[in-house]
Amino acid sequence: MMKSGSLKLYRWILTAAALLLVSEPALAEKRVALVLGNSAYQNVAPLANPANDGAKMAATLKDAGFDVVDSRRDLPAAETRRALRDFADRARDADIAVVYYAGHGIEVDGSNYLIPVDAKLERDTDIYDEAFSLDRILIAIEPAKKLRLVILDACRDNPFSKKMKRTVATRAVGQGLAKVEPTSPNVLIAYSAKAGSTAADGDGTNSPFTLALSHHLTTPGLDVRRAFGFVRDEVLKTTNNRQEPFVYGSLGGEDVPLVPAPARAAPAAAAAPAVPALSAQAEARRDYELALQVGNKSALNAFLAQYPDGFYASLAKLQLEKIAAEEARVAATEKARLTEQERARLAAEGAQKTQQAKAEADAKAAEQARIAAEKAKQVAQDQAAAAEQKRAAAEKAAADKDKSVNLAALSAGPPQADVTKSVQTELRRVGCLTGAADGEWNSASQRSLSQFNRYAGTKLDVKVASVDTLDAVKLKTSRVCPLICEHGFRADGDRCSKISCAEGSFLNGDNECEKRPEKKPVARRDTDDRRERERSVREPQEPRRVIVRRAPEPASPRTSSSAPGIGASGQPLTGREREVGCNGYGAIMSGKCP
Repeated sequence: MMKSGSLKLYRWILTAAALLLVSEPALAEKRVALVLGNSAYQNVAPLANPANDGAKMAATLKDAGFDVVDSRRDLPAAETRRALRDFADRARDADIAVVYYAGHGIEVDGSNYLIPVDAKLERDTDIYDEAFSLDRILIAIEPAKKLRLVILDACRDNPFSKKMKRTVATRAVGQGLAKVEPTSPNVLIAYSAKAGSTAADGDGTNSPFTLALSHHLTTPGLDVRRAFGFVRDEVLKTTNNRQEPFVYGSLGGEDVPLVPAPARAAPAAAAAPAVPALSAQAEARRDYELALQVGNKSALNAFLAQYPDGFYASLAKLQLEKIAAEEARVAATEKARLTEQERARLAAEGAQKTQQAKAEADAKAAEQARIAAEKAKQVAQDQAAAAEQKRAAAEKAAADKDKSVNLAALSAGPPQADVTKSVQTELRRVGCLTGAADGEWNSASQRSLSQFNRYAGTKLDVKVASVDTLDAVKLKTSRVCPLICEHGFRADGDRCSKISCAEGSFLNGDNECEKRPEKKPVARRDTDDRRERERSVREPQEPRRVIVRRAPEPASPRTSSSAPGIGASGQPLTGREREVGCNGYGAIMSGKCP
């Protein structure tokens, strides 16, 4: 309960505020906004929704009573520069300045850039000339006094990064946008998806992120941090936990709504209701939940500065350790990737053995550091999760004991069936589960998680589908488990395509097309003899004519060899025989006479 002195002070402040409201009109805050939507990209495929998203946000902010809403679409580089300069002038005397951008964004060497529609980005160094850094946007809203808000629906899968030539092997071009830590106070930067991951463009006319913004961001009297919390919950539900919006930066302890709450008539001083005082524990709980909803180091450090000791301070420290472990894991993973690239480059260029050996040792050490960072992150996550469970149990027990405190126990999270189904969906996305996401954690699902552990280098518990498992799988932005195809098929992206060999080729045992060898005739004697015999059987030959020459018989005493017209055989000679002289032994032996 509120002490007597405090109660009198409270009533005095309330009375003074009422008198001020009666005597002077409240000064309205000036709110300005710049809305950019880039869809019609000239050198890559156009995007469907950013122009629609920009129109949706412009209408939402105008309906919320913003003094200036400058809405632009499909701006090239020169016009984008002019729009930022003009908006910086409008923000000089504003209390709240908002920049909303929908389109392509890219992360290069840890810095974020927004891409105008005429950019080509043929090389990685072109990003500095053809795109706009996030810092340039922050400079445009810097003059605003109370809130500087940047909203980026720009975490889409970026085609520029795939075709961009790398001028330096070590220059990193990441997926999605990189994590940021604003250095100026009263700055919030909202991403449509967590750093390093991509966001959906949406199946309808607007992206899931922009649609959720239009539902919650301009709710009258709602603190902007809580509004983004509701946006996060809606996008997670819409995308089946595949996309999680995130907010970077911090604000002070007071609520900062984009749209003020409706004005109420000032009550009479005597009729001022007594306000029940929150206990110190309840105030700490409320502020801790707010810091946890923002979810970055700045918010948690601000909470610890206000509440350096106690139960919720210990919880905040565990959350900070979890964030630090995740940052260490990301840094170790990136270092392992770069060292492996350097090792591969030296091997390909045929560098000296000493250089290759050093690069291989560096790559091995970086990989070991990455594995250690993964383990440390897992430990930190487990500790933070266990602490949150204890907190929920303690608050539930306190609520049951004293109903007047009105401390509701925190939900343990979504139903287990929803978590299981979300884990199965993510395992299907990374190629480790072929079955349906039915919400039943059976042996097939456990085998798929084992495959994920094997290829991702993690040690997740395969017996149960947990929220930590879901977070670990969602960190993988591409296929993890290799695609295995049957013989006669080859992997083609995320599916198996049938292998077709050209004419004259065949598919060998190694699943490759091989040219058929030409058949050359081989002469074999036994084969030729067999063929000759077979031909003789099919076509009988005529018998050979044999001519037998008989010796002449002795001349008969009655026959004279010299008798005219009579041959040696005693027969009369023909005309031809008489011509050649067939009347002697020599003529007969010559073969010309009978």
